[in-house]
Amino acid sequence: MDFKKRMESEAYHFLREDKRLGNRIILLGLGGSYAYGTYHESSDVDFRGITLNLPSDLLGLSSFEQFEDRETDTVIYAFNKMVRLLLDCNPNTCEILGLDEEQYLIKTELGQELLDNRGLFLSKRAVRSFGGYAGAQLRRLQNASARDSLPQTEREKHILNSVRNALEDFERRYSSFDRGSIHLYIDKAENQDLETEIFVDAQYKHLPLRDYENMWSAMHNVVKDYDKVGKRNRKKDDDHLNKHAMHLIRLFMMAIDILEKGEIRTNRKDDLELLMKIRNGGFQKEDRTFSGEFYNLLADYEGRMEKASRESCLPDNPDMEKVEAFVERVNRIALDM
Repeated sequence: MDFKKRMESEAYHFLREDKRLGNRIILLGLGGSYAYGTYHESSDVDFRGITLNLPSDLLGLSSFEQFEDRETDTVIYAFNKMVRLLLDCNPNTCEILGLDEEQYLIKTELGQELLDNRGLFLSKRAVRSFGGYAGAQLRRLQNASARDSLPQTEREKHILNSVRNALEDFERRYSSFDRGSIHLYIDKAENQDLETEIFVDAQYKHLPLRDYENMWSAMHNVVKDYDKVGKRNRKKDDDHLNKHAMHLIRLFMMAIDILEKGEIRTNRKDDLELLMKIRNGGFQKEDRTFSGEFYNLLADYEGRMEKASRESCLPDNPDMEKVEAFVERVNRIALDM
């Protein structure tokens, strides 16, 4: 596929016409399966990029974090937001700095400078960030497998576990709940269609509404997934399950590269045989659960990441003095454009 020709089509007019994009884009490249090398004929084409902040963002009252065009699956991050995400070794954004040369569609001098300085952002934070994303993928896998195979009472316990895990993710992102408490538990159902169900006792005072909304969404999304039982397309669902399983292993692969070699390697061409075997259902059993071989593979990668973390030469945290100097230099150029 000629991605550069695709980028120049009318569907991507915003790349040229939006005032925040155009010549302010410093990097634009492939995202998703085309970035990893795990695409097939029906895969979506995703573009991911970075654009410089406007002077009004840096000196005035405007603010900007990212541009999205859902029709073309394009996401372009503001430089300052990208830096914040990179400092946390966010997997979705680290990928942009680890593409093969031919996978970049736009790369300016500043874009190349960012690539040359990607080591500034690498630290042992990768263990938490990639491990957290991998844990979320594993829960999706386990949740989906449990949905159809467990009796209702056991399934409700499984949902409770998932909600608690979602809350752990929330606490990790938004700090601990110091303005109240929440207690989740299973009891005899009041809903006549269930035998048991999850109940919640919550008490908060002076909790920011947005924090509460985020917490509620985290719990709601887990329960909502279970409510889709019996309404799902089996083939499509299996495809998603295998995709989750593949990404779970891929995340560990990328984390190990970062910790062992200080490298971001998005295109997994050397691991393609294994990843595509997972993607194509090579480890899924007839009952839609995954084989012991897959979980042995997963345990091996978890062990390798833990070992890489202990032995890594990367710092615990990025050198913020160097990062600040680099960001200031780039933003001074953004002001002069």
